[in-house]
Amino acid sequence: MSSERRPVPEAEDDGRPSVPAAIAVSVAVEDDTGIAEARDAAGAFLSRVQSEHGLPVSGRAVGVAQLVVSELVTNARKYAPGPCLMTLEIQDGTVQISVWDSSTVLPAILAPDPGRIGQHGLEIVTALCVSFAIHREPVGKRITAGVMLADDPGGAAAGRQVL
Repeated sequence: MSSERRPVPEAEDDGRPSVPAAIAVSVAVEDDTGIAEARDAAGAFLSRVQSEHGLPVSGRAVGVAQLVVSELVTNARKYAPGPCLMTLEIQDGTVQISVWDSSTVLPAILAPDPGRIGQHGLEIVTALCVSFAIHREPVGKRITAGVMLADDPGGAAAGRQVL
């Protein structure tokens, strides 16, 4: 029988073990000029994830994440009063893109309709992401979409799961 020694986490001042900080960033978007800034922040964040943390991030993942940010933040700015908050967090090989806004109205994801002009944003987001969820919050709602950071070895985007 072999035994494995695991390092004991260092304790905080209150006696609890320390937990590694999450790889995350949040950006408040207060006006429509913030949509482009949020998109740029997503690209810069994923660049840092790769350069500083050594996680693989495909070019496809950066482009998809920026598109998802653009769609979600644009919807929040268009349909909810006041600012919105975008949070990007790395979890299990994905970037989780969350956008909170103050509106309690949940968006409808319309069925694909090539004849419809407009309102394809969430249709596109759900098609590109590996996960998608809408949650009511005590104030407003939060929409979260997950984008795989790395493509599979064959170059295809990884599978998706709608929650």
